[in-house]
Amino acid sequence: MVSLAPCGEMEQEAGEPEDISLDPNESKAMQTSPRPEDGEGMVETPSQQAVMGTRTETEKMDEECEYKEEKKRRVETELEEGMEKEDDIKKEEEEEEQGGEVEEKTLISQDEGGRAETECGESTNDDTTGHPEGGRRLRKTSSLGKTVRFQEAEVVEERDNSEETLFPEYESEEWTSSSFEVLFLAEDWLDITDDRLLRKKILEHGPQEAPGPCWGQEVTLKMQGVLEDRTVVEKDCKLVFVIGEGDVNQALEECAISMRKEEIALLLADSQYTYGLLGREPDIPAWAPLLYQLQLLDFRDKPDPLTLPISDRIRIGNQKRERGNFYFQREEYSMAARAYCMALDVLTTRTKDNKDSTAEEEEEVNDYRVKCLNNLAAAQLKLEQYDEALHTCRDVLFLDPSNVKALFRAGKLLSDKGEYEEAMETLKKALKLEPSTKAIHAELSKLVKRQAGENETDTWKAKPAQILGENIAPFLTPPKKKAPGISWKFLLGALVVALGSLVTSMVLTARN
Repeated sequence: MVSLAPCGEMEQEAGEPEDISLDPNESKAMQTSPRPEDGEGMVETPSQQAVMGTRTETEKMDEECEYKEEKKRRVETELEEGMEKEDDIKKEEEEEEQGGEVEEKTLISQDEGGRAETECGESTNDDTTGHPEGGRRLRKTSSLGKTVRFQEAEVVEERDNSEETLFPEYESEEWTSSSFEVLFLAEDWLDITDDRLLRKKILEHGPQEAPGPCWGQEVTLKMQGVLEDRTVVEKDCKLVFVIGEGDVNQALEECAISMRKEEIALLLADSQYTYGLLGREPDIPAWAPLLYQLQLLDFRDKPDPLTLPISDRIRIGNQKRERGNFYFQREEYSMAARAYCMALDVLTTRTKDNKDSTAEEEEEVNDYRVKCLNNLAAAQLKLEQYDEALHTCRDVLFLDPSNVKALFRAGKLLSDKGEYEEAMETLKKALKLEPSTKAIHAELSKLVKRQAGENETDTWKAKPAQILGENIAPFLTPPKKKAPGISWKFLLGALVVALGSLVTSMVLTARN
């Protein structure tokens, strides 16, 4: 908008958050009593003509400028009022359109029990009171410019433990309200470990003759876990894992070994047996102990992967790989490498009866093996197991010769080992596949410098500066300064001459 202000004042454009306008009363007065144009509707008296005759030309020009400024202000006021009216009309139209659209849109989802809930997870029994259409209650937010937005009304919903718990018949005080400090000191709890940081209380014993699982067997648990404020953070009605393979935290593995079939128990676990220093984002904070309700449903020997269908092998292998990723993110690289190795043991198409698998199954299994091998190589590099990492990278390239990650890692490891020719060939393959990757360029330049340094070593001749560095002065013995006076050689010669003269005189004296 081009401003009409005479002194260079800029007018705010329409639609900005805050519009500065004139006072309504002032604008109304300006509109109802406009100043007439020059000479229109005015009758001059003789006295006025005399006064006018005394005015100078400068005063007339000033008066004309003031009149023009006032006229421009009046035009600006009319324009602003017109634009504000248009904005108000548009806002009302947008409010009607958006309000109608939001009120008509109600997304209903069915949960496992068949209970209908709104999109926010709020129960329709509580939310739709007084709303025959069953829509969500909305409240208007502050608008910016011409935009009118709606957001859902905040409704605080209390957690209903009776509906969410997997053990409604065992709602004991320990489970619902007791502090963990009291439970750690309680006398009616059993210690699973000697440090009293892993304890359990049996709520219902299993049959006396019922056996219990042992290390390496596959168990099925019904499980739910809460924090000290009774926030549910873990829940599974059929959790299957192998004891000792790290599929779950140590607390669940230790407790499963101590249980009998159909036993129901409470398990109180310190953080060092669950998720420790790092916790588990976003629901379990650091150093947080957990309270579990468990039931041992079943256990059996771990099935042989070669007897399982390919689909089950892929499912189990992916679970192991994801568990390895969980450990890798927590920087527990040994556990991560172990999980990747177990995944690779499962991800195979071999069978005991040597049946041939289809080409599609082979391709799918190989794709998952490549992912596991790449992750395993990354974990081995973190553990500084460089030979094992190079071997793993070669396994990846055997399955996928154009895998850039494996080519880059193998080239870097070969360069560090001093096998420059093979490293150069490997890195060039990686660069050809991804020419825009800066890391490959950097590694190649480093390799070229290393090769140049090796060539210089072959033609190298020992020089003091190359052996001892630039400053060799401290390693050199300075020459001794000659003492001022008679030399010791001159004194020795004089002594010899004197002795010779003495001997000669003695011989002559004897002869005489």
